[in-house]
Amino acid sequence: MTPSQLAAFRRAVLGAGDGALRPLPWRATRDPWKVLVSECMLQQTQAQRVVGPYCAFVRRFPTPAACARGPLADVLRLWSGLGYNRRAVQLHAAARTMVERHGGTVPDRIEELMALPGVGPYTARAVLAFAFELRVGVVDVNVRRVLARAVAGAPLTPAQAQVVADRLVPESRSWSWNQAMVEHGAMRCTARAPQCSDCPLGRRCAWARSGHRQPDPWRPATRQSSYEGSDRQGRGRLLAALCGDAVRPWALADACGWPGQHRRARRAADTLVGDGLARWSPGGSLVLP
Repeated sequence: MTPSQLAAFRRAVLGAGDGALRPLPWRATRDPWKVLVSECMLQQTQAQRVVGPYCAFVRRFPTPAACARGPLADVLRLWSGLGYNRRAVQLHAAARTMVERHGGTVPDRIEELMALPGVGPYTARAVLAFAFELRVGVVDVNVRRVLARAVAGAPLTPAQAQVVADRLVPESRSWSWNQAMVEHGAMRCTARAPQCSDCPLGRRCAWARSGHRQPDPWRPATRQSSYEGSDRQGRGRLLAALCGDAVRPWALADACGWPGQHRRARRAADTLVGDGLARWSPGGSLVLP
């Protein structure tokens, strides 16, 4: 992009975001802990599903120290329904690490953030941009799609997308810019039905300027295997049952939703134990850790 094209593109993105962002609760805070909690919950989970659990979680655990002091079982109960429950274990471990190494605060350096359990490059940059408002690009799958279509007009690897994203962030507007990019990818520049006819980027989009030449610059990720009937679904059901009470060995299959499949259910239970999400009690029941 020329300097004038870059300036016009930035104005279009920021203009699209002004007053048009969904009023999600984590957008009303710059508290680094609350931002970190939201980003951990949002991984592979739709925003509207996260709102309720997020609000309950930050009420119960308003600081890293509060979370570190709380039992993992309470963290898992508050996480119930979000899926990918290992994220809850990692967040609890991250809270303890912050207490031990950072005085109970969320660090503001990418290296220190990425040293926390469960925090990868995306989550670290999201905390830096949305809590500390540092000038870094936040690249989730939605942003990468916008960058491929609107900026590059060609597929981008994750590394290439990060380089492009970092260059685009305007000075002193990191929070607004990144929120607008995330929102645009999630709500308008979607994978299967992009709203190109009334897109606020319009002629500033490289793919639009090409006449929407095919193939689409965005290459969708390989579709995830079906959740219905999967081991993931059974594990989730079993963990949800554990949030209510202990599960006896003979009840594992029913708790997983697999009547009669006792060996499969036992394997699912053992994987929960292996992931730190459950443990076997002295009496032989499966319980929360």
